[in-house]
Parts: sequence; C-alpha cells; structure tokens
Amino acid sequence: QVQLVESGGGLVQAGGSLRLNCAASGGTLSTYAMGWFRQAPGKEREFVAAIRRSGTGTYYADSVKGRFTISRDDAENTVYLQMNSLKPEDTAVYYCGARSGLLSITSPWNYDFWGQGTQVTVSS
Repeated sequence: QVQLVESGGGLVQAGGSLRLNCAASGGTLSTYAMGWFRQAPGKEREFVAAIRRSGTGTYYADSVKGRFTISRDDAENTVYLQMNSLKPEDTAVYYCGARSGLLSITSPWNYDFWGQGTQVTVSS
C-alpha cells in the first residue's frame, strides 16, 4: 500500500510559479507510473501531467503544455510538478496518483493510489 502526500500548493499571482511535491511511502515509487490531476469546484478531476516508470516518457494536457514540467526522483521517492506562468484557470486542488497497470495514463480511473491533494490558487 503506497501512501502519497502532496505539498507545495499556495496562493500565487498570475504569471508566478509554484513547485508541487508528491512524497511516497510504504512502497517503491519506481514501480509506478505517476500522474498529476486537478479538480476545480463543481468540475471533474482532470489530467494535468504524467510520467512513466524510470521517466521514459512524459505527457501533458494541452492546457499546461509548455508551462508545466513533471519529473521524478525515485531515489527520493518523490514526484514533482513545476508550474510556471500560472493562470487563474489553473486554480484547483492538485492530486498526485500512482498507477501500476498498463491502461491509459491520462485517465484517473486507472490509478491505484491517491494523495489528499494540495490547493493551488492563482489570483488575477
């Protein structure tokens, strides 16, 4: 059973940056593909970014491509999401997830474990 804990969220002005961290315990992060998703009030959880095991591939939602970067440090059991040029529409609770299977990496339904989320608020 993997436990995931997100941190790094907060309030930032439009155009600013934040780095989210997702620390894993109770398991070996290297055996999982990892993803970041976000959920705004009244909306469904949506895909933001994902990274395959060993960092062999990264994927991004069109809305964040070129602004966000996902990375992982398996030695530290941590996944990161660097967010630059933030916009008010990026405001949401951000969740990291761990996926052990081979199904679509962009669907939240295919993830086995989730963190509790961290709030990101971007003011205009």
